[in-house]
Amino acid sequence: MSAELPEYYFRTRENGAFVFRVDTENRQRRIEMEQIATVNIRNGQVKPQGNRDLTDADMRAISDWMQARTRVVEARRLDDILRTVDHLNQTAHWANSDATDAQLEQVTDSLLLAMHDLRSVLVRRKADQLLKASRDSAED
Repeated sequence: MSAELPEYYFRTRENGAFVFRVDTENRQRRIEMEQIATVNIRNGQVKPQGNRDLTDADMRAISDWMQARTRVVEARRLDDILRTVDHLNQTAHWANSDATDAQLEQVTDSLLLAMHDLRSVLVRRKADQLLKASRDSAED
């Protein structure tokens, strides 16, 4: 563990974090963490804990963390989607070369429905993009 701890600790959760102020400046030199806020990155809400008033430094640290966390979550989400493409390719190979009839029977309907749903969404979104692009170019 490094000699110097950060001033704030963010205990992440699905849609944000609990924010703690880290304190080592006490008589016992123990690490104390006092919860000061709850953060929701989906709606940008910061709720102070109890009757606490957050300082400007608290809000700056929370805002900086929220921006950084949003970038991390977005990067992970995109990476998950790219992994899904890899899994779909592996699934196609498995279905073509290794799957038994019983295994295919077990997964085919679920896969076809999920792929149909995904295809419908992607086609609709692509059509919306093309329509918007043609409108935008017509306006220029």
